[in-house]
Amino acid sequence: MEERFFQLLFTGLIIGSIYSLIAVGLNLIYGTMRLLNIAHGEIIMVGAYTTFWLFTLMGISPLYSLFFSGLITAILGILIGQFIFLPIIKKTKSLSALESNSLLIFFALSIIFQNIASLLWSADIRGYSYFTQVIKILNVPLMLNRFIAFIIALLISMGCFIFLQKTMLGKAIRALIQDRVVSQLVGINTKRIYLFSFIISFAMAGFAGCLISMFYEINPFMGLPYTITAFIVIVLGGLGNIVGSLLGGVLLGIVETVGTSFTSPGFRSIISYGLFIAVILLRPKGIFGRG
Repeated sequence: MEERFFQLLFTGLIIGSIYSLIAVGLNLIYGTMRLLNIAHGEIIMVGAYTTFWLFTLMGISPLYSLFFSGLITAILGILIGQFIFLPIIKKTKSLSALESNSLLIFFALSIIFQNIASLLWSADIRGYSYFTQVIKILNVPLMLNRFIAFIIALLISMGCFIFLQKTMLGKAIRALIQDRVVSQLVGINTKRIYLFSFIISFAMAGFAGCLISMFYEINPFMGLPYTITAFIVIVLGGLGNIVGSLLGGVLLGIVETVGTSFTSPGFRSIISYGLFIAVILLRPKGIFGRG
């Protein structure tokens, strides 16, 4: 019984740590700019393919590819933020209009990324073996690649939290999430914060893609489920609440793992959507409140 408990706990924490990493980046974009990035999963896909090709063609370890995945997706964030969304933000005065416009633009971008990936790499499902040994922690067997992914995701999440809490840039991002108008009045360079938010958000998606590729198969259309999961985590943790996203991801990972252990893996979506609906009905602002 005790071994079973720790098995479920560790599995939930591993999955939840990836969910947190994905959701934080998405929530950062929404919190600072009110942009609904439904192409977030496609950025994860870019990070996953970057790691896959570096490993299979050049033999570069995913642990090193983590840097390149984050760098490439961060550059994508700069380009998309600077040349597409910053001009739109400047011209759009209504937040509701900005949300709806961003939804349409990111939808178009998601289709573009999917089609480019299909043309470049085909729609074949791909994967690779990396650290597939089984280790035991508290007498619980775990795949080494999943444990490594968990540790890296945990370190990145902790780094993001410390950055937002302790650095001047992080505090400026939090201030902008709290109140855009007041932030502008006190002299915060919102354009600079917007661009840094894109960089951080896209880099974290790239990191997540790298870690996911270590133990899941990848394809050009893998992004949508992760985008939906990220939105569920954001609703659980609270829109614009970065810490809430970190905790919400872990919560969803544990709930899904425990739920499917008593039912079947096919119930995973039912459990996550059921939790999503329950939170919407009982805690519309999220379990941890909005940012």
